[in-house]
Amino acid sequence: MAPYASDDSTPAGEVEDVRDGRRTAARYVVPVTVVGVAAATIGLAPAFAGSGDPDLPRISAQQLIQKIADSDVEQLSGTVKISTDLGLPDLGGLADGLGAGALSQGVGGKDGSAADPSSKLMELAAGTHTVRVATDGQDKQKLSLVEKAAEYSVIRNGDDVWAYDSASNEAYHASGAGEHRDGRTAPEDVPATPKDFAEQALKAADKTTSVTVDGTAQVAGRDAYKLLIRPKQSGTTVGAVSIAVDAKTGLPLKFTLTPATGGAAVLDAGFTEVSFARPAASTFDFTPPKGTKVTQGDELKGERHAVRPQDEKGSSKGRHEKSGQKAAEDAGRRTIGEGWNTIVVFDTGAEGGVPSGAAADGGAVGGFLNSLGDHVKGGFGSGTVFSTRLVNALITDDGTVYAGAVTKDALVKAANAGK
Repeated sequence: MAPYASDDSTPAGEVEDVRDGRRTAARYVVPVTVVGVAAATIGLAPAFAGSGDPDLPRISAQQLIQKIADSDVEQLSGTVKISTDLGLPDLGGLADGLGAGALSQGVGGKDGSAADPSSKLMELAAGTHTVRVATDGQDKQKLSLVEKAAEYSVIRNGDDVWAYDSASNEAYHASGAGEHRDGRTAPEDVPATPKDFAEQALKAADKTTSVTVDGTAQVAGRDAYKLLIRPKQSGTTVGAVSIAVDAKTGLPLKFTLTPATGGAAVLDAGFTEVSFARPAASTFDFTPPKGTKVTQGDELKGERHAVRPQDEKGSSKGRHEKSGQKAAEDAGRRTIGEGWNTIVVFDTGAEGGVPSGAAADGGAVGGFLNSLGDHVKGGFGSGTVFSTRLVNALITDDGTVYAGAVTKDALVKAANAGK
């Protein structure tokens, strides 16, 4: 038998002990609109690239999970390639029909900035992107989204957060990183590294999950173990999650999620190069170029916030989790089912099955969304199911949303039971 045989499964209780109760966070945070649902989940990745599998000492799944938990990497720089295939149609035509900036306004508000991270980083939800990352402790981080003819960067240096979009020559600045103007803690960033994705996947690993060690790999020139996470339940759209864990540091180097239907992975997020040397201090310096339009975070109307880069030590995790739970309660959200079959239920306040705000611009957005869905009927009445390769959402005609990484049939069954 191979030294990394798939029967080396860690019992659910042991996994939960290692996580120290981190399952208090909701498994899925589902935005109000279906497009938001798909974007926020950003799936996970194709096969591991490497030249041969390294020969590493045997390790159990529990030990590998503990290795991830104990990882104390605070300085690194590298390049991450992210490829996402949620099966969404091309949104370019919709953007042309609504006018430039219409989609970003739907996320950031009409008075938003093109450099505002809350809307710009949503681009990671589709296609293939190259992201450069650098970290020096909890208070210095930089993330740059490299495009064909432009670059977008988010830089945190102490309490200051700058974001700069070279294409539009606009910048976004916020002080007091991680807090709203009224003092409430801001949500966590859009995930952009294998570590971000791995943390989310391990939160979902409970008694409904099989966790095993599945051999070794070489990623970005580093020897790594592969942790394989598989749902035991039927009815979920998730097939498997594979995480390549650096054998020396315990840092996740690559994250892969394949759907239950098979085929190409939903997302590939992995380092193509990485260094654990301390980045130069100048990496985190930023001065807006001459002529740059600068938007201050407190100038944005509504519920705008300063983005807080990933806290490597996780010291803000408890505050984030409590904030997320309270927000869900305030929105009247509830969950049904368990494990990978969890379904989030909430009310959009929009009758007719069109998410709130989607009727703007002459109903173009609402009409577009409805054209993507399958109309269904049941004991709940009627509604529309919007599908991606990972997340499905049923919006009933009374505005109730049922969403999760589950099949269309599971959503309809849940809606029938809820009436």
